[in-house]
Amino acid sequence: MCMALAIYHEARGEPVEGQHAVGHVILNRVASVDYPSTVCDVVKQGRYWRHVPLRHQCQFSFWCDGKPEVIKDKQAFGSAVILSLGIMNNWIPDPTDGATHYHATWVNPHWTLTMTPTTRVKNHIFYRQ
Repeated sequence: MCMALAIYHEARGEPVEGQHAVGHVILNRVASVDYPSTVCDVVKQGRYWRHVPLRHQCQFSFWCDGKPEVIKDKQAFGSAVILSLGIMNNWIPDPTDGATHYHATWVNPHWTLTMTPTTRVKNHIFYRQ
């Protein structure tokens, strides 16, 4: 469910390839020694105070944006669940070429200076270390 929540909140407005890409970033992080070893731990990675995520200090912005994680579009969430199963079972190839990071096109994070861009899907640019 953690991957489905991330795809839903981070990429539901993106084409299916963009949703695949977000899911694969999560899996690529799970596979890396630099990140937690489970999907849920990757999705929830960030700074916490008293077991509460600090606002805007998480790896995936939806997790600590201060908004409740409410599923308003049940059809989009159902699609995210199905996509998650396909990604986690390796039925869907990685469109990011191993990316572990991404950002929206309207921001310019400092960490991009040390990363290699791999692809762009609509409103997101993907990078690997």
